[in-house]
Amino acid sequence: MQIQQTDTTGPVSNQGFFRHIRETFHLSVPIIIGHLGHMLMGVTDNMMVGRLGSVPLAAAGLSNVLFLLVLVMGLGISMGITPLVAQTHGAGEKTECGRVLRQGLIVTFFAGIVLFLITLVLSASLGKLGQPEDVVKLAKVYMTILGFSIFPLMVFQSFKQFAEGLSITTSAMVITLLANIVNVGVNWVFIFGHLGAPALGLAGAGLGTLLSRVFMALAMAAVVYKSSYLKTFAPFSSRFRINPVVAGKLLSIGIPAGLQYVFEVSSFAGASVLIGWIGTRELAAHQIALNLSSISYMFSLGVSAAATVRVGTALGRNDVPSARSAGFSCIALICLFMVFFAGIFISLKNVLPGFYISENDVVLIAAQILLIAGIFQISDGIQAVSAGMLRGAMDMTVPTIITFAAYWLVGIPVGYVLGFTFRMGVVGVWIGLLMGLTASAVMMLARFNQVVPKVPAFQGQDR
Repeated sequence: MQIQQTDTTGPVSNQGFFRHIRETFHLSVPIIIGHLGHMLMGVTDNMMVGRLGSVPLAAAGLSNVLFLLVLVMGLGISMGITPLVAQTHGAGEKTECGRVLRQGLIVTFFAGIVLFLITLVLSASLGKLGQPEDVVKLAKVYMTILGFSIFPLMVFQSFKQFAEGLSITTSAMVITLLANIVNVGVNWVFIFGHLGAPALGLAGAGLGTLLSRVFMALAMAAVVYKSSYLKTFAPFSSRFRINPVVAGKLLSIGIPAGLQYVFEVSSFAGASVLIGWIGTRELAAHQIALNLSSISYMFSLGVSAAATVRVGTALGRNDVPSARSAGFSCIALICLFMVFFAGIFISLKNVLPGFYISENDVVLIAAQILLIAGIFQISDGIQAVSAGMLRGAMDMTVPTIITFAAYWLVGIPVGYVLGFTFRMGVVGVWIGLLMGLTASAVMMLARFNQVVPKVPAFQGQDR
């Protein structure tokens, strides 16, 4: 089965293009809400832990920053499932979709073991970061509990990515929102010691995260197991045995996807370090702008996931024109979203920081940063969605190199030079981030335009 090299550069009818945008919108909205649900869980934890005092809140912040690097690697590895399922489904190989899921569960389980061990190492190394002893003591326990939560999270992700590959996105959204209720309930009981339970403080918040992720894993597995439609894909039709070929394909997508997220997340962490050298007020303003930008980024992640499914499904049935149209419709949709957020950030740059802090000097600095954050919204959206489109085409190596180059050879060095050599301070560092995101957006989109007409025909998984 060969991809027909028809002319894919010609114009797409308005009716067809708007249909693609409409389908992408319906597919991505539940994913966006699910991502916002994950973010809400973190916000809730911080609000409840904050009632214990500054030391537990600082310990939670320290643990979450380091654990995030482990977490995004795990999420990236699980994302190898979606494009394989989408392409297999597009090719009409329904039982192969179930086999991809089974192999995905095996791969993510062993990946979870590795990530858990890395978490333990990071937890044991917290004392070497020069943080206060009372903060480190609490952070070690909390981070260890978060490490155990990797296992149910990877199970949830495997079933979620399988369902998303089949364009089923509502179930994971509902489960994630319900998990917030579980998290709040367990936090209330074990952080503060209600209903006769011991008051565990920060460790209670970790237990809430762990049990909410166990709930998510069990609920998502039950959805797949009970669904009469999903049973047609034979997700549990045979024993769980490693298939080196399929497992290798999952890792060839998942590991680069995880590295892409690590490069991006670590670059923003690196920017935080640079800004910390400038001053406390600048760092506080940076955190405000970063938190607001993370909300709009959830929309980018949702459309990116939809792009992976839509491009992968079209390529699975060897329909390159539809793959290209679906991809560029995803770009159009995210640009609409991000223009909206850009308008919000720029027009309300002096108002939004006031919801976080009342210190005028911090508000003024945050307003300057939000102006830059508003400008880079479109670049951020395009680079994230283009990465998802390339995952759908199972093109991973070059995009991973692009991600590293954009953030660590452009963004951070330019930010350092502007911030310190040219004495532009925090504004210079954020201009560096803007240039890194723009470089990534341009190169990723050019890569998609180049690669999609040339991807090999999908032949199904080797048996």
